[in-house]
Amino acid sequence: MALTIGIAGLPNVGKSTLFNALTRATVLAANYPFATIEPNVGVVPLPDPRLKVLAGIFGSEKILPATVSFVDIAGIVKGASEGEGLGNQFLANIREADAICQVTRAFADPDVVHVDGRVDPAADIETITTELVLADIQTLEKAIPRLEKEVRAKRADAAVLQTAQDAIEILERGETLSAAGAKAGLDAEILSEFQLMTTKPFIYVFNTDDDGLADEEMQARLRELVAPAQAIFLDAKFEAELVELDEDEAAEMLSESGQEEAGLDQLARVGFDTLGLQTYLTAGPKESRAWTIGKGWKAPQAAGVIHTDFEKGFIKAEVISFDDLVDAGSVAEVKARGKARMEGKDYVMQDGDVVEFRFNV
Repeated sequence: MALTIGIAGLPNVGKSTLFNALTRATVLAANYPFATIEPNVGVVPLPDPRLKVLAGIFGSEKILPATVSFVDIAGIVKGASEGEGLGNQFLANIREADAICQVTRAFADPDVVHVDGRVDPAADIETITTELVLADIQTLEKAIPRLEKEVRAKRADAAVLQTAQDAIEILERGETLSAAGAKAGLDAEILSEFQLMTTKPFIYVFNTDDDGLADEEMQARLRELVAPAQAIFLDAKFEAELVELDEDEAAEMLSESGQEEAGLDQLARVGFDTLGLQTYLTAGPKESRAWTIGKGWKAPQAAGVIHTDFEKGFIKAEVISFDDLVDAGSVAEVKARGKARMEGKDYVMQDGDVVEFRFNV
């Protein structure tokens, strides 16, 4: 599944530094606005310790984790919805992302200029949210007159027009459509036709320093500000240094910093969850692999991720719980204990299922 998370934010908040760390890339991270002009795409592995365990059990030659794609997009400024800065380009790029990771500066550094001349995470979030909301209002204002004519001529469903009108009311209150959520009663399928940016799920990354990582009161305040979206606090410079080290050195550096998990691992995991994704696992002598599927997918859909023929010719899925497999030590022992299950077309896949599909060619 090729789903992407767009990394957005004001200029000079650490977006490109974060992206460099995520992808070990060399994207220009300069101290001036619009250093990133073309969107840069990086594919990041999702940390999954289960794969190493499976590889040990099956003697796998390779480990292939699931991945999360991140797109680094040019900084947004006030007036972007009217074309200020690189507004039009920014909006086009962010519209193509499946979720928005909003990076916000929460560190003080006189050597790094702030586009608005001060460090104020709440104001920065409001700036970007306002520009996205205004852009969506413009999209709907253009669509509604056309829909009104089409509904009168009975060439369009009245429900589409009503959804657009309800959505614009929410936006005019300054709310994003994703924050309004299900309580707004909007038809998600109809909304998707308008390609609105504020329907996308949001993740908030606060780029901070050692003091910020230790300031639980500040973090609680900012978490409350962006709720119900998830907030992640990290030091992009530290993360960039961390990825240059080998596994043991990185673990030691992380431990010395008092952190239990690298911020980038947390971001990949939260991003995966925000996109509504999960993984199932396959394993054998050649490889142990995590396959990306949507939450709630049934077995034939999951099989189709490997190959479309698997879905078309689906017969059964042999499913083993990862924990049962680890406890037993082998597939043969799991079967001997009666813990291997044969599931049919209606089986809803669970995260971490170890699966072998049976199908007709």
